[in-house]
Amino acid sequence: MSELVVSRLAAKNWPFSLEYLPQPVYMVGGAVRDAILGRVREYVDLDFIIPVDAVKVARKIAQRYQAGFVLLDAERQIARAVFPEATADFAQQDGESLITDLYRRDFTINAIAYNPHTQEIIDPLEGYKDLESGLLRMISPVNLQNDPLRLMRAYRQAAQLGFTIESTTQETIRSLAQDIRKVAAERVRVEVGYLLATSHGTFWLNTAWQDGVLTSLFKNATDESFIKLSAVDEAYALIKHRWQELGEELTDYVRETVKTSWLSIAKLACLVDSKPEIAELELQELTYSRAEIRGVTTGLRLFAEIKTVNMPLRKQYFLFREMGILFPAVLVLALANDIVAKGRFEESMLVTYEPLIKRYLDKNDVVAHPIPLLNGKDMMTALNIPASPLIGELLMEVGVAQAEGKISTVEAAIEFAANLVKT
Repeated sequence: MSELVVSRLAAKNWPFSLEYLPQPVYMVGGAVRDAILGRVREYVDLDFIIPVDAVKVARKIAQRYQAGFVLLDAERQIARAVFPEATADFAQQDGESLITDLYRRDFTINAIAYNPHTQEIIDPLEGYKDLESGLLRMISPVNLQNDPLRLMRAYRQAAQLGFTIESTTQETIRSLAQDIRKVAAERVRVEVGYLLATSHGTFWLNTAWQDGVLTSLFKNATDESFIKLSAVDEAYALIKHRWQELGEELTDYVRETVKTSWLSIAKLACLVDSKPEIAELELQELTYSRAEIRGVTTGLRLFAEIKTVNMPLRKQYFLFREMGILFPAVLVLALANDIVAKGRFEESMLVTYEPLIKRYLDKNDVVAHPIPLLNGKDMMTALNIPASPLIGELLMEVGVAQAEGKISTVEAAIEFAANLVKT
């Protein structure tokens, strides 16, 4: 093993000192794999195997460095120390020796250990060879069967690393495909999320579906769904090239608490039923959040609406009210569907969306980004009428009139609303 790899794994790169780790101790998993591959992560994710007292060691390190402490599994003795720029997981050795532990892992490339005290690399399953060959190889079918989430992790890791799944491993995954039903939906959803987040994941999502692993989750997906999924990647690249700001917005998260991008929402819309009400039930079953479900169903409802030529301002106003910050996701879905329908991209496709795009990108546009002249309380006071559904209707009509350029001041808005009440 090269000195460079050992240097990448050295304790000087950790958020805590080596002196707090007992002997022996072993670093395993992704950190070792990535060091060998030369992959650099902004956020450091370390995993250690400790023969005894793993939780005690984790708690001591967390206390010493004022890091967060999380007991992940009391029975199996796994705990986590959370630092500002890193996490470190500490697990009790599984089995009577390190070798036994490594043989219980998922893939050979994740079963390479490093002893930081001796700087020794332990690789009983020849994971280093598979790293050199770009192969994801299972350790045993039983290991996949014992934790069926590993079936989905195979596709995710292949996408992340640019690897190929070794043929026997893929055959085994196909034979165990139905076991994915034993895994909690939210755990599978996380793996799907990784694949939705990158264009590299599209091929592997399709492969997972062809292999039968995703068919029980996305029951209404078809071959056409994955053609659309690829078209979303193409549409995103075109939009990003032409309107960088829209491209950046598509990679924003739905919310800070919901780590799904708007681009992923558009892709997710390809995998569910095209009817929004059925799609909503599917996504609820998969435990997606209300924000994610709303994003998908809004996209499915509106993507065909936004390419209407010479659309009246009134309709544009209501469309933007419904879409809000969802506009980029609706747009990329609409363009993707155009590409699928034609079988290729044509420059004229973008022309039909340009008027709405220009409005959306202009933050002062009163159609796409209206600033209300009145609120409900203002309306009730000015017209001396009580709270009722009428107030909402009046505010909506005032908004439309403002979008159409009929009014632009508070006084004009009040007069306009008063006339509506009279008629």
